[in-house]
Amino acid sequence: MAAIGIACSLPGPAQAADLAYGSASRLCAVTDPRISESSGLAVDRSRLFTVNDGGTSLEVYVLDRSCRVTAVLRAGLDPYDVEDLARAADGTLWLADIGDNTRSRKTVALEALREDGQAVLFRFSYPDGPHDAEALLLDRSGRPFLVTKEPSGRAGVYTPDGAPSAERTTALRRVAEVALSPTGTPGSPVGTLGQVLVTGGAVSDDGTLLALRTYTDAYVYAVPDGDVVAALAGRPVRVPLPAAPQGEAIVFDGAGADLLVTTEGSPFPVTVIPALGAPASSAASQPGSQPGSQPASQPASTSVSSSDGTSDSGGNSRLTDVLIAAGVAALLVLGF
Repeated sequence: MAAIGIACSLPGPAQAADLAYGSASRLCAVTDPRISESSGLAVDRSRLFTVNDGGTSLEVYVLDRSCRVTAVLRAGLDPYDVEDLARAADGTLWLADIGDNTRSRKTVALEALREDGQAVLFRFSYPDGPHDAEALLLDRSGRPFLVTKEPSGRAGVYTPDGAPSAERTTALRRVAEVALSPTGTPGSPVGTLGQVLVTGGAVSDDGTLLALRTYTDAYVYAVPDGDVVAALAGRPVRVPLPAAPQGEAIVFDGAGADLLVTTEGSPFPVTVIPALGAPASSAASQPGSQPGSQPASQPASTSVSSSDGTSDSGGNSRLTDVLIAAGVAALLVLGF
């Protein structure tokens, strides 16, 4: 079977007015009782994909735009605690098996699942001990970033420190920190604490935007030149989310800036928050700029570091080259 290159070519960052968001509305409601803990969300042009929190088998539910389940994608892997979902440019679904409520796991994992049922498991270890995490960012080059769920509100951002392999555990490297403050937005299942806990993440199809969410709010960043670490050093647009029992999943609706969010529980709505503009990368990266009509009362801040003490604003092309070789060695077609 021929291997597919992991790298992909997508448009550069949007250059437009600052971003703002309108009122939320319901796209549809998921009533299938098999989906009771929607913790991750992905989309393509006509379908939605979601995963349950935890579980004993690798399963992704495929829904149409009326929220009717049309298929279930399965593979013979037994995950520990799946908490997020991302879809690569070639259609590969990446399940973030990164939950660790007791902070006792020696390794976490990403599971790559194709629609033909082929799957592979990649294990990772943190450099500074176990973390609970619920957010996966997959940039436009296919590089994954894990964002931890910290009660302090200071979420760590980690990425592989080398080529992920199906044969061995890959070390992670801490590349950034996102500091969140309470916002006063209602709807958290754990009170004020839920306003600073990162519960999901997403990158737009064209790689020009990324979002992190808590139980109550979303934070949308412009991504200059596809650089996630540089984006997180900028000032985000804060988007208060509708109150929900336990909101964890978020995704951009395709290449646009509209957001879709869900909550755990059954039945549950898929909620749309429409974008009213597009962000300018330069404005988002200026500390004194006004990135939108709904800035955080105490904006998120980010500190960026790398293993050698310098700013980590590059390296995607190097990691992509190594990942291509790793994909061939894995004997599976795992195009990012």
